[in-house]
Amino acid sequence: MLSVTLSGSFSLLPRLNNNRRSALFFARTKRTSLVTSALTSEKVAVSQDVMADSPNLSFPILVNGVTGKMGKAVAEAAVSAGLELVPISFSSVDKPARTLEISDIEISVHGPSEREEILSSVTDKYPDVVVVDYTVPDAVNANAELYCKFGVPFVVGTTGGDRSLLYKTVQDSNVYAVISPQMGKQVVAFLAAMEIMAKQFPGAFSGYKLEVMESHQATKLDTSGTAKAVIACFQKLGAIFDMNEIQMIRDPEEQINMVGVPEEYLSGHAYHLYNLTSPDETVSFEFQHNVCGRSIYAEGSIDAAIFLHKKVQSKAENKIYDMIDVLREGNMR
Repeated sequence: MLSVTLSGSFSLLPRLNNNRRSALFFARTKRTSLVTSALTSEKVAVSQDVMADSPNLSFPILVNGVTGKMGKAVAEAAVSAGLELVPISFSSVDKPARTLEISDIEISVHGPSEREEILSSVTDKYPDVVVVDYTVPDAVNANAELYCKFGVPFVVGTTGGDRSLLYKTVQDSNVYAVISPQMGKQVVAFLAAMEIMAKQFPGAFSGYKLEVMESHQATKLDTSGTAKAVIACFQKLGAIFDMNEIQMIRDPEEQINMVGVPEEYLSGHAYHLYNLTSPDETVSFEFQHNVCGRSIYAEGSIDAAIFLHKKVQSKAENKIYDMIDVLREGNMR
């Protein structure tokens, strides 16, 4: 059973040292967190309503980065959703030609030096293909430039890279894309609520000190894009924080003992905690969202691909979207 937990609380706390407060925050929120959604590891079938609204649902989808756990999860979710998985994927490193099997489909994996030639052949054979990118941060901008060069609509699930350049590349090319630092639908809804609060109540936390911890699997090299987005909202609300102060936890021992991550999910989790303390240290607010496993992101990525395919087919005026747009569209599986 994979679960997603979101919790919010406030309390009057005495000032504690950082290490002790960190342990207390995680311990207390573990006990009081409200489970708002549970996802099993079984594949989820597309609902009849979505099928009825999407007669051309079975479009081809190319998932880049299937050699990684996230890319593989997205590819499996694509097959489960009834999409046509293109038997090709890009890797971030050049290695001899190799294949791997996903949901009984043999995928041919190609390195960066082959990307342009391979993508050209893919677009010829699958003119309505949608790409979902789960490679590595260093490849984000180069991959986006390639997709835009060929006019291929794409979903960026990879975090990192130069995001300003990414948006400019897509805008200049007039290509359809879904760009989001977070693909988990429920977490995106939380982010949307934060943005609404920041817009409607600027300065509500003026002078409050913000502390942020984010724990992910050791293989995640960059800082969480979700954490940065939430922090930006708190800053608009008046909280004091420097992005360099984010506490990134990647050590498995700390994740088990301090954060409380179940051992079976050390290789795939996202635990976030945001604590705000008033200037006189008499009031503390806590916000937490914990995710174990990758199903929430994989399913959200497929929803984004389906959404994007519909926009392309309808020749929608807007070209760049995020997961909030996907949520607003409805028909979430």
